[in-house]
Amino acid sequence: MSLVPENLQYTKDHEWALVEGGVATIGITDHAQRELGDIVFVELPKVGAQLKAGESFGTIEAVKTVAELYAPVAGVVAAVNADLASDAGVVNQDPYGKGWIIKVTADKSPQTELMSAADYNKLI
Repeated sequence: MSLVPENLQYTKDHEWALVEGGVATIGITDHAQRELGDIVFVELPKVGAQLKAGESFGTIEAVKTVAELYAPVAGVVAAVNADLASDAGVVNQDPYGKGWIIKVTADKSPQTELMSAADYNKLI
């Protein structure tokens, strides 16, 4: 059974978002990292890149596959997790903490586009 924190919002593509003060911290879910297996590389966008909700912003590479990462919110990339360059496996170890991927200054309130933890649990 995958861990699905109640305080986050989720996409059907298995990304999570924590929106605080207009900034969304984004990563992949515990379910996604389990399905991918050992993560070896994360392609990150540049700080300042404009993202559209639902569009790909990078890829995540595991030993057995490569998957697209989709933006749960529209906005401007404010920060990337540079630690992933040297240790992408932290996404497997702590997907909701140290394994965050990007932070986005959100264009608008994203709550209507995202699922609650209960709805995400039904999906998985």
